[in-house]
Amino acid sequence: MKLIPLLGAFLLAGFLFVAAAARPGDTAASIDHGKYLVEHVAMCIQCHTPRDEEGNLLLSQRFQGAPVPFVSPWPNSRWANTAPSIAGLPQYTTDQAVKLLTTGISRTGQSLRSPMPPFRMSESDARDIIAYLKSLE
Repeated sequence: MKLIPLLGAFLLAGFLFVAAAARPGDTAASIDHGKYLVEHVAMCIQCHTPRDEEGNLLLSQRFQGAPVPFVSPWPNSRWANTAPSIAGLPQYTTDQAVKLLTTGISRTGQSLRSPMPPFRMSESDARDIIAYLKSLE
């Protein structure tokens, strides 16, 4: 009956190996949570996705960048007229994207232009968002 403890040790070692190899933000649950945050909480989809002539989101081009769908209510403000592509996060490393989502500071060290909010997300939420956006490459 030495086989049972050996099998248990083998299964435990396999579990620990898989758990150590998995990075935060890489699990299906993390990606699903990131998708929820991006599409329903932070509402990134509203500015970073193109629209048709009637103003409907073109979901086949989700997060490919687009003109910002509204103008600044404040004259002479630092307002972005276009939202860049964020599918795959082509302009950001993971560390830069975490900094952006947790501090509101871009990879260039500048604060973001309106209407992009200066997010102050938790690192966990930021990493889930990054995992989701990188999954869209």
